[in-house]
Amino acid sequence: MSSKELITHFYTAFKELDYKTMQGLYADDAVFNDPVFGLLTNGRVRLMWEMLCKRAQHFSLEFSAIEELDDVYSTCRWTSSYVFNTTGRPVVNKVQAHVKIEYNKIIEHTDVFDFWIWSRQALGISGMLLGWTNFLQNKVNIQALNSLEQYELKRLTETKD
Repeated sequence: MSSKELITHFYTAFKELDYKTMQGLYADDAVFNDPVFGLLTNGRVRLMWEMLCKRAQHFSLEFSAIEELDDVYSTCRWTSSYVFNTTGRPVVNKVQAHVKIEYNKIIEHTDVFDFWIWSRQALGISGMLLGWTNFLQNKVNIQALNSLEQYELKRLTETKD
């Protein structure tokens, strides 16, 4: 499978909220990074996609401009529209993805977007006033990681029952 095909497969699955397919496209030791979650490693990358897909509300996604930069690095643009669960506010997030692929698996995935624009939409007035600061980005990062941790604990508890 070419890099373009893999990325198309990934974002088509994301569009359909098919986290299992998305998870299967990552290497076991994959690394993910974005302005909200920060750096995630190992199974937390897969868990993040599961959580986001399962919690998605009024979600839609479009992707385009897939470009192979060299033998392993590719990029694409994607835009998601959804309701941010914490505040109930609508968000349209425009993202540039940078992906490193080896042996038909994603090993590095970085999503880049303007945090201030995202935070204005997701958080309202606090995002508008403080979205450009490291303070708010760090606070959002901590909340996102706590949410992921709570999701993981709940999931583990459910599988034990």
